[in-house]
Amino acid sequence: MQCDVFTLFPEMVENVVSHSIVKRAQDKRLVSIRIHNIRDYSDDRHRVADDTPYGGGSGMIMKAEPIFRAVEALGEDRGGMRIIMPSPQGRPFTQGLAEELSREARRLVWICGHYEGIDERVLLRLEPEELSLGDYVLTGGELPAMVMLDAAVRLVPGVVGDPASVEQDSFVEPLLDFPHYTKPQTVRGYGVPDVLLSGNHEAIRRWRRKEALRNTYWKRPDLLQGESLTREDQQLLSDISQECEYEGRTPVSPRVNGGYHHESASTVRANVPDEPGTRL
Repeated sequence: MQCDVFTLFPEMVENVVSHSIVKRAQDKRLVSIRIHNIRDYSDDRHRVADDTPYGGGSGMIMKAEPIFRAVEALGEDRGGMRIIMPSPQGRPFTQGLAEELSREARRLVWICGHYEGIDERVLLRLEPEELSLGDYVLTGGELPAMVMLDAAVRLVPGVVGDPASVEQDSFVEPLLDFPHYTKPQTVRGYGVPDVLLSGNHEAIRRWRRKEALRNTYWKRPDLLQGESLTREDQQLLSDISQECEYEGRTPVSPRVNGGYHHESASTVRANVPDEPGTRL
C-alpha cells in the first residue's frame, strides 16, 4: 500500500503516522507513507502557497500551481493514482471505503486543504475523489486524511497481529461491537458479567452476539433496517426488544425533520423478519 500526503503542515501528519499500528505497518514494509510539504513547490521565495480569493471575501485560498507541481513530482501517470481530497462536500467515508482503500493497487494520494479552501482549478484538473467524515467543518484536511489512512492501514493483511480483532470490529458487519472487559475483575464496585468468567465458549459467543445486537438496537437501530438476520439473531433481538420495553427504554432513531426521536420498542421489534434471510 503506497500513500502520499500533500499538506501545508507536514508535522501534523508526521505526528500521527509515527506511532502505533501505522508506524508498525511501515516498519514491516507493508505500507509506505510519504509526506510532502506543498510549500516546497511554490515559486515564491517566501514559499507562499495561498492567496486572497477573487471576488473578495474572508480567508485565504490555497493556490493551484504548487499543488499541481507537487503531484506531478511523483512522476506517476494519472491512471496510477487514486487522488483523495477530504471535504465536507464529499460522499461519506465508511468502513466499506476503508476496506476498498486497503486493497487499492494504485498509489493513494491525499491532498489536504486548509484555510478557506483550495482553488477550484485543482478539482477541475486533477478530479480528486472528495470524501467526508461528516457534516461539520475542520481547520484543515490533515485530520480527516489521517482518519481515512488509519482506517485503511489497519485492514492491510499482516498489519494487525490478530486478524480476528479486525473481523469483530463495529461496522465490519452492520452491528456495533459488544462490550469488552479486562482485569481486575472488580473496578470501583463494577464487576464482570458472570458468563465471561464461565469458560463456556458457546455461552460467551451467544452473549457477545446478543450484546452487539443490543448496542445496535439501542444506539443505532437504523443499521438494522434492510439487513438479513439469522433465526438466532431474530430471537435475540426479540428478547432485547422485550427487555427494553419492560425497562421502559426506547432506542434512538436516525434524524427525522432535522432532529432525533425515539421509537417505541414495539415499533422496532415489528421490523424484525419472521424468516431467516428476509430483508427488513
